[in-house]
Amino acid sequence: MVALVIDDAKVMRNIIANSIKEHFKGDIQVFEASDGEEALERLVANPIELVFLDWNMPRMNGIEFTQRVRSMDHYKQLPIIMITSEAARYMVVEAVKAGVTDYIVKPIVGKKLWEKIAKFFPSV
Repeated sequence: MVALVIDDAKVMRNIIANSIKEHFKGDIQVFEASDGEEALERLVANPIELVFLDWNMPRMNGIEFTQRVRSMDHYKQLPIIMITSEAARYMVVEAVKAGVTDYIVKPIVGKKLWEKIAKFFPSV
């Protein structure tokens, strides 16, 4: 499994990355990026299978990143889970329209995160 964690807050990236590594018991490679532009570079250079994404980031936000990824044939079905503090219903709708696969409002709780992952990787 290869995952990409995208958030401009290093602490949040660490929380998500460490939680994923613990859950997968080390059988996962996790790349990190601090914004959408850096994340696109990681995505092109690595066989990413799962993305965790924040909405609010400099240079390229989560919505812009998602739209760019969905325009790439190879990544049309890539699971993208947005983890953000944006809880307004219209924002969830906007994210889904952009191509986000699932949505979690911060703060994240381990159980909720694993329920979302299990939708895409039931054997995990």
